[in-house]
Amino acid sequence: MAVDHAKKIGFDGPFYIEPKPREPSTHQYDSDAAACLNFLREHDLLGELKLNIETNHATLAGHTMMHELEVAMAADSLGSIDANTGDELIGWDTDQFPTDIYLTTQIMLMLLKYGLAPGGVNFDAKLRRESFEPIDLFYAHIGSMDAFARGLKAAATIIEEGALAKPLTERYQSWDSPLGEKIEAGQASFQELEKVILEKGEASPNRSGRQELLENVFNRYIDR
Repeated sequence: MAVDHAKKIGFDGPFYIEPKPREPSTHQYDSDAAACLNFLREHDLLGELKLNIETNHATLAGHTMMHELEVAMAADSLGSIDANTGDELIGWDTDQFPTDIYLTTQIMLMLLKYGLAPGGVNFDAKLRRESFEPIDLFYAHIGSMDAFARGLKAAATIIEEGALAKPLTERYQSWDSPLGEKIEAGQASFQELEKVILEKGEASPNRSGRQELLENVFNRYIDR
C-alpha cells in the first residue's frame, strides 16, 4: 500500500525494511536479510524496498554483520546501516556503541566493495546502564567514530594490497577454467559433469582455506 501510494503521489524517496529477530518473538518472518529478501520477492517488491541492516540484529539472528551485509549487497538491496553492536551473551537487542576495530573493518570492507546508497551509517546506539553521565555520550560517539575511521583505513589497505582477494582467487581458480565458467554460466548439465568425473577418475584434492593464516593477515592490518 505504501509503495502504491508513493507512486500515485510521485514520491521517489527510499523505503526500507529491517531484519528484526526476537523483537518481540523468538522467531518471526523478518528474522534476517535472506528472509526479508524472500518476503520482498514473494510480494513482487524486490527493488521497491531496500534493507536497513543492524549489527545487533545480525548477532541475534545467528549471523555476523559481514554476512548480513554480503547477503543484502549481493542482491543490490542494501539501503542503510544501523551501526551498533550488542552483548553476545544476552538474547535481546542492547544497541551498544561500536568500538570493535575488527567489526568496523569488516563493515568497511563491504562498503568499499559494493558502495552504499542512498542511505548511510547511522549510530542507532545507546549508552550502557553503567554509563549515565552526559560526558559518556561524548566518549561513546567519539570512540565509535574513531573505530570506524580506523576500520576504513584498514579495509582500504587490505583491498589496495589484495591481502584477502588474492588468496580467495587462488583457492577458487578452478571456476576460471573452461568447465568452471561453463557451470557458472548455467550451460553445463549433470550428464556432462558425470562424464567428466568418470573420465577423470578421482576428484582433485580440495585446497585449504588457510583460515588461521588469513586471520593473522587481517590482524596485522588492524594493528598497523
